Amino acid sequence: MNRELVFLRTFAAATACGMIFIFASAFKTSGNQKFGEIDVERINIVENDGTVKMILTNVGRFPNGKTKINGLAVNEDRKKRSGMLFFNEEGIECGGFIYDGKKTKNGHESGLSLTYDQYDGDQVMQLLTQDFGKGDQRFVGSTLAFNDRPAKESQVKTMDIMKELDEIGKKDPEAARRKYREYEAQGLMGGVPRVMLGKSRSLNNGLFLFDDKGSPKAMFYVDKNNQAKLDFYDDNGRVMASFPEKK
Repeated sequence: MNRELVFLRTFAAATACGMIFIFASAFKTSGNQKFGEIDVERINIVENDGTVKMILTNVGRFPNGKTKINGLAVNEDRKKRSGMLFFNEEGIECGGFIYDGKKTKNGHESGLSLTYDQYDGDQVMQLLTQDFGKGDQRFVGSTLAFNDRPAKESQVKTMDIMKELDEIGKKDPEAARRKYREYEAQGLMGGVPRVMLGKSRSLNNGLFLFDDKGSPKAMFYVDKNNQAKLDFYDDNGRVMASFPEKK
């Protein structure tokens, strides 16, 4: 009886170990796997050490709120969209690709954005397409923009500052604006456009250049009347020279 009991225990243990090995082998393969088609809600591209380098996701699994990626909090106020997020070697978000589109009560709205961030900061390059329709009116514009960002900017610090400003603004909006300007002077907040290629809200198609404060300095464009123009602006935003000259 004891021999049979020992045999049965040994057989059961060996069987369990064999099953574990079979299941482990089934999910651990060394070669490339080929799929004809796959449905998935989210894919995390990771390094050997587990660092997330890219996320491909649907709307529902888009990371925001209290989500952390690589141990770092992501933007809580960001709208959920389908697309991709990029992360650098330190696990810090460094850009992304998002898109959406839907009908509205009186028309539609859609957009696409591909962005790249400066190190531990916000976007310094953006490829943007917007399409808004309301009634019989429609605006479609695509631009490639390059921006300056604050030298001391960091994503974690920016989120903390925005929460602080939000709390101050609830009681005193002017105090919040003053505090923002203080952080801007310290190189912690801000950001201005410097170069834009595409269509403006005024339906001008061309190249638009801005100074380090984000004010327009030069524009070479074709206006909505198909007239080519070259304008230069002073520090107050007034046209100081134009070609061809207005008659």
